[in-house]
This record gives sequence, C-alpha cells and structure tokens, in this order.
Amino acid sequence: MAANKEVAAGGVVYRRVDDRDDRLELLLIEDQYGHWTFPKGKREAGETPPETALREIQEETGVTGEIVQPLTIVRYAYDKPLCGTVDKEVHYYLVASKAGEIRPQLEEIKQVAWFSPAAARERQRQAGYGNNDAVLARALELLRQTE
Repeated sequence: MAANKEVAAGGVVYRRVDDRDDRLELLLIEDQYGHWTFPKGKREAGETPPETALREIQEETGVTGEIVQPLTIVRYAYDKPLCGTVDKEVHYYLVASKAGEIRPQLEEIKQVAWFSPAAARERQRQAGYGNNDAVLARALELLRQTE
C-alpha cells in the first residue's frame, strides 16, 4: 500500500526588539501535545508553500509576516489511524514579523510567545521536536546570531 503524502509549511518568525543593537526575538507556539515548535500547517488546495506558511503563521499566532528566504524542508513519516503511513513534507521559511499582536488560535495550539534566541534554543531542547533543531540552527545562522 502506497503512503499518503501531506505537504505543510511554516516559519521561524523573528522581530527586532531594538534597532540599535539588533536584538532579536523568535516566535514559538506550544502545540496541543505540549511541544514548543514553529507555527506551521497543511497546504490548502491551490496554495504555494510560501502562501501556506504566511497563512498558517497568521492564523495560529495573529502575526503577519514577510518571507525573507527559504530555510529547509523537513521530511518524516507518521502513522495515521484509518489512513496508514503518511509521508509528511514541511517547508520552513525565515519570516520577518510585520504586524499583529500575538493571539493563539486556541482550537489548535495552547499558547504563543516571543523568546530570545538563547531561550528559544533552550525551550526547543527541553520540550521541542528533534527535527526542528536544524531548522532553528539554520535560521539563527542566517540571522547571524551568536550566543
């Protein structure tokens, strides 16, 4: 039996806290399973992955953004009751926050918050998904953040 395919997209959203010293904050969500991760979701019919990423970020967090550049594509498989194995592909983008106050989409996530890069790495390490480590590292590399 062939696996089902699911395409999703999301982003590492950042904002500059202070233009003078280039301090950054990163936006993380706590999903319904208690993991801290990046906003993302399934592609809808007719959408491109960048369109999906921006829509999902706005829906889940209340923040509108602008894609700066692609980060990576994460691929994994999971089992779904009644469907079998699903091959999932998640397109991640580096996204600059443009507007909006954070507001979690409570039907899908528990909370949303801004974190310093160090705090985001720690939250990801303690309660995140392992396949997001490289996504976060790539985003921070591109943003030229150091510890």
